[in-house]
Amino acid sequence: MINNIKKLAKNLSLSELRSGMKITAKELVNTKITVQYPEEKTPISPRFRGLHALRRYPNGEERCIACKLCEAVCPANAITIESEARDDGTRRTTQYDIDLFKCIFCGFCEEACPVDAIVETHIFDYAFESRDGSIMTKDRLLKVGDDNEKAISKAKSEDAKYR
Repeated sequence: MINNIKKLAKNLSLSELRSGMKITAKELVNTKITVQYPEEKTPISPRFRGLHALRRYPNGEERCIACKLCEAVCPANAITIESEARDDGTRRTTQYDIDLFKCIFCGFCEEACPVDAIVETHIFDYAFESRDGSIMTKDRLLKVGDDNEKAISKAKSEDAKYR
């Protein structure tokens, strides 16, 4: 009986509504932290893992030596590599594909690479319109690497103190 009276008094006093309005009034005067996305961008950690890229040496030769460690370590089996031996006895890739639908952006491929050929960039705003667009081919990976080499080098140097 006493519990019913307390419940009725609480309902008539609209205490839940008042507490909700109190929170709303507090939030009206707080400063907002909205980011106007395309114009403003939030800072990204140097350890962020985004779109993949293949890097080149300063002389222009691709870094990948086709050791296939990244393919072996990939938990999602998203990487496909085919290679051939060159005339000078070194091995290079003829096909290097990453399926972005399968990729879980774990960074294992980057960790496994002995020559820093495959890296994950800070690019997070990319899109594709078809299934074919989700396959990053060797040419596309090299283009991303060439276009973003300065940013990749900077991120690598910032991350070096954590390794």
